[in-house]
Amino acid sequence: MKRLFRLRRFRNSTGAGALALLLCLALAGVSRFDVAAGQEAPESILPQGFGEPPQPPAPSPTRRPAAPSPVTPPGVTPGALPSAAAPSANPLPGDDAAAADESIASDEAAAVKPVDPAVLAEYELPSFARRSTALVGVVGQDQGGFGANAFGQADGLYLEALMRRLNAPVASRWVSIGLRQALASVVATPGRVGGADFAAERAWLLVRMGESVVARALIAAVDNDQYTPKLLQVAMQTGLANGDPAALCPIVDQGRAALSEPAWVLTKAICAGLSGEPRAAGPLIDAARRQRVARGIDLLLAEKAVGAGSKGRRAVTIEWDGVDRLTIWRYGLATATAAEIPPDLFATAAPQARYWFAQSPVWSAQARVAAAERAAAQGVFSSAALVGLYAEVLQEDDAAAAEAGIAQDLRTASADPSLPARMSALRQLWDEPRDARGRYARLILTARAAAMVPPAPKNEDVDRLIAAMLSAGLDQPAQRWRSFAARGSDAWAMLTLADRNDAVRLSRGDVAAYAPPVSGTGPGKAQMFFAGLAGLGRLDIGTMEQLAQAMGVRIGAENSWTRALDRAVAQRAQGTVMLLAATGMQTGDWHGVSPEALFRIISAMRRVGLTGQARMVAVEALTRL
Repeated sequence: MKRLFRLRRFRNSTGAGALALLLCLALAGVSRFDVAAGQEAPESILPQGFGEPPQPPAPSPTRRPAAPSPVTPPGVTPGALPSAAAPSANPLPGDDAAAADESIASDEAAAVKPVDPAVLAEYELPSFARRSTALVGVVGQDQGGFGANAFGQADGLYLEALMRRLNAPVASRWVSIGLRQALASVVATPGRVGGADFAAERAWLLVRMGESVVARALIAAVDNDQYTPKLLQVAMQTGLANGDPAALCPIVDQGRAALSEPAWVLTKAICAGLSGEPRAAGPLIDAARRQRVARGIDLLLAEKAVGAGSKGRRAVTIEWDGVDRLTIWRYGLATATAAEIPPDLFATAAPQARYWFAQSPVWSAQARVAAAERAAAQGVFSSAALVGLYAEVLQEDDAAAAEAGIAQDLRTASADPSLPARMSALRQLWDEPRDARGRYARLILTARAAAMVPPAPKNEDVDRLIAAMLSAGLDQPAQRWRSFAARGSDAWAMLTLADRNDAVRLSRGDVAAYAPPVSGTGPGKAQMFFAGLAGLGRLDIGTMEQLAQAMGVRIGAENSWTRALDRAVAQRAQGTVMLLAATGMQTGDWHGVSPEALFRIISAMRRVGLTGQARMVAVEALTRL
């Protein structure tokens, strides 16, 4: 069978960097991983059969009608929604997986004897302490999560199909933050799917979004004895994305029994080594080598991980010469053993790898800050977390001049008593990046420093000061500049979209006053400004219709995606709305997002009570175009 997802090529050549992710998902600031292009069917990280979560077994037609057809949002072609199939369970070419398992089992029999899992389960977790899979998640509504009915009445198979086919990461930072909130919330398991499988789909999407830490917490929210084959496979991906093979040790026997995949054989050896049992780990690794379960760098990394837990009895030096791609197995075990990954290998990987790296405490702050900036632009890092990471750089003795210089500029921008010095430092930080994503990341980095600049007339940097504050959701400090933002300027347009006073209606002349220069391809900022205002309900019907016709924005167009959004809105299903909003943002950057899609997304978010986030999405459109 086909494997599940192939992630896009990592197109950024930036260095590493960032900080551990806060799991609380505060709204205010609030893989199978492969290097091949696309996200349809990853190649094997180890042997064939080590893959992604399989699709649920197909029930009989009388019990499972066809799931709803996937929606195609405006501006997104069906080709942007790759299909997903279950991974292959075939062994390595020329090998017999069953025979390999038997041989390895015989090698370890003297050291490790199986115990009935049912007996162990009762000792490990008494029945009164077991958690139901009817409600699964890590963030409650009182902690900033969505309610238990966040996915409304949507069919579970339909939701899983949307999650599995979502081509993450998506264009919008704020949509990504909202989707993370939905996926991590304690929500009711929808109909026609099991709670463990639904948690697996959510965690797998989080991993592909770069949210490895949140994905690990969601996996841990399900008791081990409730794991399904799909959840076991996602747990493997999540453990590797976090560089944490030890997280797999409590379920390694389940994984081997349920999936019979070679990766679990090596994980068994690693777990034996981490448990300080070299007598069990050694035969397992030796048998894996004889049976060619893995070879080359993949086997060496496994052996190094075993040695890390057996007091150096299998010390291994990792040489990356001849390795032409970075897989999740290689990333995960290199991170677990602190084996430095060459930068050129990161260039072969999808962008998610940078976001995982940014959250790993294994690496120094200096090593992670560049990746952390990219993660912040995607919504994986908050502004406060990014500032904190740069503060750590100044504490490290061996900080390189470039990273230390950025950290020092940030300190000057935030705390220097001289306003001209602070503004000079801000300009230095804003002007340094060479690409749009890097420039947006610097706005996020400097959000709080910008908020400390006192409002004043004739500040030539007012547009970037406002953009910086709003990139981190600091709308109230930004509104202090309202009287100093010239009508028709970018600052004025962003403050208008961020205004919390929804009762104020704008005229056609107000919208026409914003006429930024048109550059590049795709929708213009004026069209996106109109779409944002219309979605936020800031225009009356007559004005909206006139402007839509004059600007060529077909806000009344309908298709299966818009109808799905309308159904989710009718059910007040915030989680489904965010999932569909992300479906409409499946593009590499904001130039691929149409004004029609933006209007629908912002309108749906507002109508289900996510007005604050909707405003930030509208502002982000102007900031990033």
